Amino acid sequence: MSDERFVEGVRLSNPDKVLYPEQGITKSELADYYVAVAGQMLPHVANRPITLVRCPTGQEKKCFYQRHAGSGVPEQLHEVTVPGFDEPYLYIRDVSGLITMVQMGVLEMHPWGVTVEKPDMPDRIIFDLDPDEGLGFADVIKAAIEVRERLEAIGLTSFVKTTGGKGLHVMVPVEPVTPWREAKAFAKRTSEEMAADAPETYLTRISKAERAGRIFIDYLRNDPTSTAVGPYSTRSRPGAPVAMPLEWADLGPKLKPSAFTIRTAPAHIAARARDPWAEIGKVRQRLPAA
Repeated sequence: MSDERFVEGVRLSNPDKVLYPEQGITKSELADYYVAVAGQMLPHVANRPITLVRCPTGQEKKCFYQRHAGSGVPEQLHEVTVPGFDEPYLYIRDVSGLITMVQMGVLEMHPWGVTVEKPDMPDRIIFDLDPDEGLGFADVIKAAIEVRERLEAIGLTSFVKTTGGKGLHVMVPVEPVTPWREAKAFAKRTSEEMAADAPETYLTRISKAERAGRIFIDYLRNDPTSTAVGPYSTRSRPGAPVAMPLEWADLGPKLKPSAFTIRTAPAHIAARARDPWAEIGKVRQRLPAA
């Protein structure tokens, strides 16, 4: 057992440290995972302000959020100033940034829906579908498909991914010409229309007490600092799950989000015919006028 290892030029101290006790997944194995997925992950997390969930002692122990540099941040992490905020935010540029976050004990990466070039103009709108505990995943799939259909009806293309949990994220790429206020208003309006049409199925209020038997459509993610977990990011949860981009055709009875883990995701990615989110950066569309 070595007390250090270099991955993509980044020194990993204590590489045999176990981060996911249930699976025995070590810091070294987590670094290997990010090397394996970096080619498809970086287009969605690099050059974006990012919120980190750091769990220095592993998945089962105390974790904390970090958005700002603080002291002693490695050179592979960079800073960007966001209009309206005093303190700069962190971002990464490349695979060495991913490995640096492994060294820092980061188990979740939550990129903003903006790039560092235009940090006040979102280029991705998100609908986070969060079901009540009693609902099955088939209900979440139906909700995601309804979101997609409503967006298609107004000319918008969308993409879908698992979250590493029990929900789904529907992502809408847009040209960065609309401020957050308008983007959030669009997401709110669309979500409230769904809830108004099927109040027994959906709600847009965050109250847990009201959620019984329904799916919370979380449009509140569409704010500057209200992020969502990034594609291919690990989660600080039992089972070592990861958030996985999907084809819309993948949504069906055989889909099990729990099947995508640190150990299974690289093989899944290698076996699929194409990257389902390959075109997301090429879509040119704008939100309709209110």
